[in-house]
Amino acid sequence: MLHSKLIRPESIVVVGGSDNIHSPGGRVLKNLIDHHFQGKLLVINPKKDVVQGITSYRDINDIPETDLAIIAIAAKYVPEAVKVLTQSKNTKGFIIFSAGFSEKDESGARLEKEVAGMIREAGGSLLGPNNIGLINKHYTGVFTTPIPRLDEKGVDFISGSGATAVFIIEAAKSMGLTFSSIYTVGNSAQIGVEEILEFLDHSFDLQKSSKVKLLYIESIKDPLKFLKHTSSLIRKGCKIAAIKAGSSEEGNRAASSHTGAIANSDVFVDTLFKKAGIIRCYGRNELITVAGILQQKESEGKNIAIITHAGGPAVMLTDVLSKNGLKIPQLKGKESEILLSQLFDGSSVSNPIDFLATGNAQQLEAIIEFCENSPEIDAMTVIFGSPGLTTVEDVYEVLDQKIRISKKPIYAVLPSVVNVKGEIDNFIKKGNIAFPDEVLFGSALAKVYNHTLLSQKTGDFDIGPSEEIRELINSHPEGYMPTEAAVRLLKLAGIKFATPHQVTSEAGLNKIMKSITFPVVLKVEGPLHKSDVGGVILNVSSQTELFDSFHKLMQIEGAVSVMIQPMINGKELFIGAKKEGNYPHVILCGLGGIFVEVLKDISTSMIPVSEEEALKMINDLKAYPILKGVRGQKGINIPAFADAIVKLSDLLMTVPEIAELDLNPLMATENDLIAVDVRIRLEKTETELQPAR
Repeated sequence: MLHSKLIRPESIVVVGGSDNIHSPGGRVLKNLIDHHFQGKLLVINPKKDVVQGITSYRDINDIPETDLAIIAIAAKYVPEAVKVLTQSKNTKGFIIFSAGFSEKDESGARLEKEVAGMIREAGGSLLGPNNIGLINKHYTGVFTTPIPRLDEKGVDFISGSGATAVFIIEAAKSMGLTFSSIYTVGNSAQIGVEEILEFLDHSFDLQKSSKVKLLYIESIKDPLKFLKHTSSLIRKGCKIAAIKAGSSEEGNRAASSHTGAIANSDVFVDTLFKKAGIIRCYGRNELITVAGILQQKESEGKNIAIITHAGGPAVMLTDVLSKNGLKIPQLKGKESEILLSQLFDGSSVSNPIDFLATGNAQQLEAIIEFCENSPEIDAMTVIFGSPGLTTVEDVYEVLDQKIRISKKPIYAVLPSVVNVKGEIDNFIKKGNIAFPDEVLFGSALAKVYNHTLLSQKTGDFDIGPSEEIRELINSHPEGYMPTEAAVRLLKLAGIKFATPHQVTSEAGLNKIMKSITFPVVLKVEGPLHKSDVGGVILNVSSQTELFDSFHKLMQIEGAVSVMIQPMINGKELFIGAKKEGNYPHVILCGLGGIFVEVLKDISTSMIPVSEEEALKMINDLKAYPILKGVRGQKGINIPAFADAIVKLSDLLMTVPEIAELDLNPLMATENDLIAVDVRIRLEKTETELQPAR
């Protein structure tokens, strides 16, 4: 947890404070003064007795005890300053702006470790190093500008990048977005995004705390902690939107299975966000636009009225909303005709409601009141700028009033940032948010409106004979499990599997002949991807064909045996799972066979997976209409598919040693679901080698 003296200090010393407001130490001091820090403010400057009107000490040993130190000196001098502050001055809060630590080289990393160690030993909290600081209602501890407007109900913002934080604050300020607090973590030597989320979670007050959190993340060091506190905040009524940078496929290690090839690092991030209930964004402007929408009243539905005096933007907004599942219902009837009679000739009220470039404040008021009383409308978007002919202050005054009193959300898209800049500025000063671009707004609105939260699976996991499962896992080393053992593991977990016969010789084939019912399928064991080497032979229907096929497969390079199974018909499906780093397992599903990697039509979830989540995974597939049944073709047993996903999730919760699992294909019909091929790879650590119990 973050120390209270970092959050609410009664005294602050700026180590490296100066009269030069273009330096970090000078600027942070000016920010603290200008924004009226209420506690005791001190400065350390070896050449001055007074800095910006504040008492300055030439020697750090001479200062009185201080709650918080903001340090802006060269990295090599930081350890000595921290030593004095922790050992002699009872300082518990630290913000270190200085660069030259772990982001630079090994020497810097050693300095950082030394500094963090001293602060940790003293029971303090360190934000940074190499960051821009912290802003909350108690103090403005940053060396940057602009300082955004603070509001207890504004957004809480956590950023892994100081520069990105500044760019986001600038754009948010111009839009009217307010902030409750801003944290930048820099190198996260002690406090990272997860620790700040933990603080926001534990200190959350339903009546007082901000309910919108924004994250810009470059690394997630503890995914389980991240998931715990974001999920908790969302359950308490918060909305979280986040950017995760640095999740390209190039960061993914080489993978051997279908699952490994698909489940790259970005899939883990995306699935983690979905599991928590986070709205994922991919750019700064999208992030603040989503935040602006989340700050408005909540809509009860997806029916949107577009009110405009500019046809083009309304058409573009209609397109983006319609393509993303939102509705622009046509408005007609007696009430529509009455509304139309109040507008200038040439206006349209069918939706979009276009009241022309000459439309005025009274007409806008009538339109909004009509939409407010219409059962067909859940929310309104007003697009209003100016061709530069007249002032539109009265229009924005009506818009401001209606936003405040309307029971339905009203979004203001104000694109005329030159002609009516003054009017927009006044509109924002009244506490409103002005969205400058209709297409960006529309995409963000659809993302927010389409965002859904799923029930989380809790409690015991129905894994059946867990003692047998544990014995089976403990009896096998790291690496790929033999097919026979993998099949047994699946059956213990409750997954139906087409009983295989493993054959290594002609004598072995003769031995099982009486138990074979034709037709059968033969698959080579040994080569990683059977299809790539011609290692699968289907519809073998006679003894002669069986022996010929067996010999053919055993001649493939790397072949060690042949698996013989009943020939089962049905749609080919796929379920896979993968573990990466300290992330929980990700489960994937989709069409099976060769289509897994070709079409890449997959859905993902993070364990544990509930039945609701499993059904949502299946429903999200582009191939869902095929699975459900289309144009007279029978569908599959979707509940059985979902049940298999849940059972595999329970297995993975019980057996964390499974690093990759590839169940491909499963053969599905309208009545049944049977797995016919499996590959499981184990990775073990000392803690995972546990006895059966």
